[in-house]
Amino acid sequence: MNNLDDHQLVELCRNGDDTAFDVLVLRHQDRLFHSLVSMLKSREDALDIAQSALLQAHRKLDTFRGDSAFYSWLYRIAMNLALSWLRKQKSGSVSIDALHDESGFEVVSEDRDSQPLASLLREEHRRVVRETLAELPDEFRTVLVMKEFEGLRYDEIASLTEVPIGTVRSRIHRGRGELAQRLKRKLGDQIEEL
Repeated sequence: MNNLDDHQLVELCRNGDDTAFDVLVLRHQDRLFHSLVSMLKSREDALDIAQSALLQAHRKLDTFRGDSAFYSWLYRIAMNLALSWLRKQKSGSVSIDALHDESGFEVVSEDRDSQPLASLLREEHRRVVRETLAELPDEFRTVLVMKEFEGLRYDEIASLTEVPIGTVRSRIHRGRGELAQRLKRKLGDQIEEL
């Protein structure tokens, strides 16, 4: 069953084969979880939202029209749940570095051994960028994660966040500017090296 594409698995699910949905879950759960961790700043909250999104997707599978990829449809469900959750929360700041340590998801430099000092500096820069991203207001951080980490188009982000596309563009522009200013204050001249 692993050799079937997502649309074929959806059809099997619609015909009552729950094993096909298990394959879809295994295929997409990690990517969905990591996107939610970046957005929500909490591993536990991301896990809760991911589980809720998967349950909702299973219940509403008959509404999947197949116009887009299954993951895009699932991602939209998860983002709607996450955005609703964010609107209700007034939580304090959590270090994104700690979240990456908890999740075990870390970018590793290919030339780590060839230039240890340069590798160490790049890793420190990555840590500062993650921490600084976590400090941004939700409205900026959310759209930046969608655009930069998930590679979504402006119209997709607008649909998910239920704001006009012009507002999405503005928030991404302002978010990038805010991130750059904060990084410049923290890293000074080192910002050129990033």
